[in-house]
Amino acid sequence: MSQSIAKRHQFILNRLHEQGFVNVTELSDELKVSVVTIRKDLKLLESRKLLFRTHGSATPSNPFITERNIHEKEKISVDQKVRIAKAAMMSIEPGDSIIMASGSTILELANQLQTVKPLTVITASLNVAQVLNINPDIEIHQLGGVIRKSSNSAVGPFAERMMEGFSCNKLFLGVDGIDSEYGLTTTSAQEASLNQVMIKSAQRVIVLADSSKFGRRGFGKICDLLVVDEIITDRDAPQAIVKRIEELGVTVRLV
Repeated sequence: MSQSIAKRHQFILNRLHEQGFVNVTELSDELKVSVVTIRKDLKLLESRKLLFRTHGSATPSNPFITERNIHEKEKISVDQKVRIAKAAMMSIEPGDSIIMASGSTILELANQLQTVKPLTVITASLNVAQVLNINPDIEIHQLGGVIRKSSNSAVGPFAERMMEGFSCNKLFLGVDGIDSEYGLTTTSAQEASLNQVMIKSAQRVIVLADSSKFGRRGFGKICDLLVVDEIITDRDAPQAIVKRIEELGVTVRLV
């Protein structure tokens, strides 16, 4: 390998470490070589297990997510999820009608919601409904349908039709992946479909996600980032990705 190629590869790896991702077109411009050359570089670096290629870019780790049970998720990034949930509370006012999707961070928000009353909540999550049900001042509308066991939440056409009958102030959405180019994703196509209906039923879309979700992709696409009003995450979120998201007009709140 020539010295120039070695320097180019080192530049790519350094940028990958700094930003959490690299873009083929941007590398081509910065290094003043063709897009074809950059793609060859990335292919070689991937063969050495130094990065993972995606369409038009590369990441330091595998961006594609495998499904985890919600009970397992609850034990991951616990402190971050508590901070995110407490920050989300600032967006909720007495008398609001809100949609709460599913996920471990959304469940943590439910734990924090006991102090807000009165409130109307529409949720697909059995866990969220169970937590909120002890508060007599919170009216709960539980979506029905097929129960997705890994998230303990309802999915499917019946849940979607039921959701279409509501109009709410805010949607609090948990996701498995946030990609600055591809958008929001989850590991389930059925859950993604229900989330899309929730988005149409809400005036404001607020995503609650810890920093591990950035630069990742799940199987089911929920929406483009342009649909989102705000993302609440922790301060470990990759700065370069956060900047790209903010450039799209999405507010990112770091807590």
